[in-house]
Amino acid sequence: MIGRFVANGRIYEGRFDISDGFIFFDSYEIPLSSVKFLPPVEPTKIVAVGLNYIDHAEELNMPVPEEPILFMKPPSSVIGHEDCIILPNQSQRVDYEGELAVVIAEDCKNVSESEAEDYILGYTCFNDVTARDLQAKDGQWTRAKGFDTFAPLGPYIAEVNPKKLGIQTRVNGNVVQKSNTSNLIFDVFQLVEYISSIMTLRAGDVIATGTPAGVGMLKSGDVVEVEIEKIGVLRNFVLKIDRQIRCEC
Repeated sequence: MIGRFVANGRIYEGRFDISDGFIFFDSYEIPLSSVKFLPPVEPTKIVAVGLNYIDHAEELNMPVPEEPILFMKPPSSVIGHEDCIILPNQSQRVDYEGELAVVIAEDCKNVSESEAEDYILGYTCFNDVTARDLQAKDGQWTRAKGFDTFAPLGPYIAEVNPKKLGIQTRVNGNVVQKSNTSNLIFDVFQLVEYISSIMTLRAGDVIATGTPAGVGMLKSGDVVEVEIEKIGVLRNFVLKIDRQIRCEC
């Protein structure tokens, strides 16, 4: 695993192993119960892909896109594992969207599909939280996707084969999304080629690869989890707070 976490007042960053309730980092053996995971990277940008699962296209009765549909989420929207998603006062409908995220290893531009794997650090869980009513109202997606806390990421980065991974989202323990990355319309390596032909990808940048069928609404008090096979579980708490009150999550 690769990531960042806090334990005993110290920030640890790099490669580690998890076994039997402990994190093994260099010569340190740290109980998981004492660890707070931070977002595993601090991206300069998050490039997200819309309508990239066959089952999601079918759910919406929409044609499969000929090219990836891209949008951006700001770095200020990133939160980590077990942080709080804050429901904004401007929206009455905020949805979860569980996704596989790609983390870029080094700066790259015009990368071919066959070279793409060389520029990927690994993969993690992502929740493309979306103010659905504002998305429909605005016509473009910047506001709906860009609120603070709308990009949960983590808990850490795993080096796995992304081609056939089970992915599911749970709300309060109930499975609401369940699919497999084999259902991606444009796979990870195609996305790296396509996006890097448009913009330079920096080390630590994140590509959110799209969500499967079953997106739905979150409400205050919910616990939402994105689990991806061989990677882990990203868990976040949902809160609606007065704008004058600071969240301590």
